[in-house]
Amino acid sequence: MNLKHVCKVKKLLILLGIFVLLFNSADGSTINGKIIGQVVDENNNPVAGINLRLDDTTIGSASGQDGTYEINSVPKGRYTFVASGVGFDTEEKEITIDEGEILLINVTLSASNEELQDITVTSSKMNKFNREETSYVAKVPVENIRNPQVYNTISSELLEEQVVTNFDEAITNAPGIFKLWESTGRGDDGAGYYALRGFSVQPTIVNGLPSLTNGSLDPQNIDRVEVMKGPSGTLYGSSLISYGGLINVVTKKPFNYFAGDVSYRTGSYGLNRFAADINAPLSEEREILARVNTSYHKQNSFQDAGEYESFFIAPSISYQVNDRLSFLFNSEFINSEQTNPTMLFLNRSAPLGWENLDELNYDPRNSYTSNDLTISNPTVSLQGIMEYRISDNWTSQTSVSSSNAKTDGYYTYLWDLADGNSTFARYLSNQNSTTIGKNVQQNFVGEFQTGTLKNTFIGGFDYFVEETVNNSTGYVGFGSVTIGDGGQGEGVSQPAADEALSGAAVVNSKTKQHVYSAYLSDIIDFTPALSAMASVRLDHFDNIGSDRTEDDDYQQTTISPKFGLVFQPVEDQVSLFANYMNGFNNVAPRTQADGSVKSFSPERANQWEAGVKMNALNGRISTTLSYYNILVSNVVRQDPDRPNFFVQDGENFSRGIEASLVASPVDGLNLNIGYSYNESEVTKTDSEEFLGRRPESAGPESMVNLWASYKFLDGTFKGFGIGTGLNYAGENKIMNRESTGTFTLPSYTVLNTSLFYDSELFRIDLKVDNLTDQEYYKGWTTINPQMPRVVKAGFTYKF
Repeated sequence: MNLKHVCKVKKLLILLGIFVLLFNSADGSTINGKIIGQVVDENNNPVAGINLRLDDTTIGSASGQDGTYEINSVPKGRYTFVASGVGFDTEEKEITIDEGEILLINVTLSASNEELQDITVTSSKMNKFNREETSYVAKVPVENIRNPQVYNTISSELLEEQVVTNFDEAITNAPGIFKLWESTGRGDDGAGYYALRGFSVQPTIVNGLPSLTNGSLDPQNIDRVEVMKGPSGTLYGSSLISYGGLINVVTKKPFNYFAGDVSYRTGSYGLNRFAADINAPLSEEREILARVNTSYHKQNSFQDAGEYESFFIAPSISYQVNDRLSFLFNSEFINSEQTNPTMLFLNRSAPLGWENLDELNYDPRNSYTSNDLTISNPTVSLQGIMEYRISDNWTSQTSVSSSNAKTDGYYTYLWDLADGNSTFARYLSNQNSTTIGKNVQQNFVGEFQTGTLKNTFIGGFDYFVEETVNNSTGYVGFGSVTIGDGGQGEGVSQPAADEALSGAAVVNSKTKQHVYSAYLSDIIDFTPALSAMASVRLDHFDNIGSDRTEDDDYQQTTISPKFGLVFQPVEDQVSLFANYMNGFNNVAPRTQADGSVKSFSPERANQWEAGVKMNALNGRISTTLSYYNILVSNVVRQDPDRPNFFVQDGENFSRGIEASLVASPVDGLNLNIGYSYNESEVTKTDSEEFLGRRPESAGPESMVNLWASYKFLDGTFKGFGIGTGLNYAGENKIMNRESTGTFTLPSYTVLNTSLFYDSELFRIDLKVDNLTDQEYYKGWTTINPQMPRVVKAGFTYKF
């Protein structure tokens, strides 16, 4: 799509969003809050039997003999808190509770006919960057301290403080994850690539369901990002995740009162970003709720050419039919257009002419392209979820999702010719590709007792189909550049590109795969302090491959287990955990040298891990420390004793430690800190090319992420705040082969800082990314220059 027509598209998508809000329905998945406190009389004596409830709901409780009470499972929203009892007047107070929040409401009562003396409301969710519970990691709601799997959550509150305007900025807040490739926008795999525990992964999961894209994700609709660590094939299969883990984006859901905000951000390199988040009930009883998030983003590259422009809208509706049945409809529509980012591809089959950037003499401001060549990525993602409460202990969850990711436009890359003169050939393709993914899941979630043992159980079925239709041209030569001789974007234009492509053949291919799965998982509580998780998945993979031939068609069936153990020496505060997790990858048959076709078992990744989690000071401090060891086996390789015969005994390992701290040790101070160390090595392979070396997809060995902020909660400077942080990455061997040698990107430390003022009605932000203007690079057999210093300013109006 030509973005000169973007205004028309905006209007159409806004009208579509309104249409969806008016005529569709659904229900959101949120982390409920809790209200606790004590009721006393005017002499400070506990009062029992007082009814504490939220008006116009069935949510409530009563005070016990010591005056204390607890109201659980309170959805996010605004309520009227009511305190009533015999001999006392009924009194009310308006309160607001956030997702996962614990409100401390202490009530002081006088005798009847006297007014309520005092209700003190205090939020104990001071640790605003932390989310203690998720329903996605284990596919059932479970607190982090009871979960034997390691995961990190990046909250929307943290993204707001950091004035995040793209997904790559957001993901730097989790320990052990590192961007390898920019989002290229090209067909089938144009989303960004990230290293996680030594393996590459793309963001392909939204709300626990498949969601495919060939472009960049927009952060406007993100409630949180959950980075799940380790091979997660048992609960999520193999098609969309990696042995290192997966990235699950949790979107914003409707809530039961009218509210919202609109914002504008501007900054370096022509940054202009408008965004809005509007939520409203659509019925008097508030059983139908709607929320729309939208954004428009435009920014130029820091290089001599390059630009990015997008429009995004995400309507969502929830419908609570009755106390048993609810629906949720989520949708995301995005159209982006960009000059694909400059990446220098190192030659993978010839000796390198240099070992580092100093020897290459590359000026990162040179793009070697022009704004005439752009690529667009229209993407549509739809999700429908139905929940039906079968009984007090059992729920049926039915989910249907669909995504359509398209690539349309010019894609170029630069390839090292290995001629000793730092000459890179430019290659060009006219991309025309569509990837369609569809998924149906049926889960049954429940709790039951077996003797004295409590069980939290999920059983489910999963069907996923992915189809890619490719009508792109092949790659053709489109000039060359010499590193160190200036920009050399001359002659790069759309007419010149069309002429170069005039004789290029079109691919015209279609591939499809089906995956049929069934899984079971049970969390068994032996005692309040000791629990275990046991899970298993049966996965049948049917690859149809190219529609032109049957040679790449094959089927495989896999069983994948998962186990975990948690012991809490201090209940709800400290847990010791260990896990065994399995991931797998389906392997196509190979033709042997004698003409026979040999089938193989799936490739396997098995992880064991142990560590400690802590949740101290009523949630103010949340930490995780773990050691993991992943062994990938069953890798197909050439038989070392028989040329062109294949055997299945290849191996490599990845092991390391990870630590995270999310804390608010004192009111107003919030910390998010992470550290990771990863050691990866190929230990058995078909040649000396990679043997004993660190894989090029593993990223740096050591990484640190830190963000600290302080907000004044009272006094003269109430509402003002300051934040500061850094990201450190060690050396990165982006090329590491026997035949080529090693190319190493240097370590770097990027400093960021912000100032803000936040009130009930508006927020003002000033942010500086890469404060010291550090020149740094990322890559994966590629050299990708990163952004220099960027200054951003923003204003948000709340209502």
